[in-house]
Amino acid sequence: MELSHLIAFNIALIASILSPGPAFLVALKTTLSSGRQAGVAVGLGLGLVASFWTLAALMGLEAVFLAFPWAYAIVKMVGAVYLLYVAYSMWRGAREPITTTVKPARHAFRQGMMINILNPKSVLFAAAVLVVIFPEGMRLTENLLIVGNHLIIEVMFYTALAFGMSRPAVSKSYLHTKIYFDRAASAVLGLLGLRLLFSR
Repeated sequence: MELSHLIAFNIALIASILSPGPAFLVALKTTLSSGRQAGVAVGLGLGLVASFWTLAALMGLEAVFLAFPWAYAIVKMVGAVYLLYVAYSMWRGAREPITTTVKPARHAFRQGMMINILNPKSVLFAAAVLVVIFPEGMRLTENLLIVGNHLIIEVMFYTALAFGMSRPAVSKSYLHTKIYFDRAASAVLGLLGLRLLFSR
């Protein structure tokens, strides 16, 4: 493995994080509604599980999903239902005003983990990226370096997002457009859940 491989992986990883998926939307919504600490915590949960999926891909878990389609189908169905639940909760609470009660960091961390645990496509995406970018026959230390690098990139990104989006001016703007943002985010999450549920 060379440094150029790791740089290419980081570029693909950042592009994936920035895509309008459930992880990014939940991290953004959590920071805006519950503050910086909750935003950092949800990002830590997201990053921890995302790096675990990379480790799983390196260990060959995608082969298990391909060999046993029913296992993938079960995980996919549970993940889709969870995304639909999050979308419904966000839509239902769109009209509710923001209170001074801040979501505990441990709850945000757990939500971040759940979002990525119940997203089996993460391991398939990780496997595809790893196969394209990295050479075969890498050592254990190189695999651990890739996983550690993934975790650091995810945590750094979501921490920067939490600090940036928790600024008073940004939070104030969110309060004025809360119903529209929440409804749009819930619609995207709902569509992602339906796509995950009915895709082959």
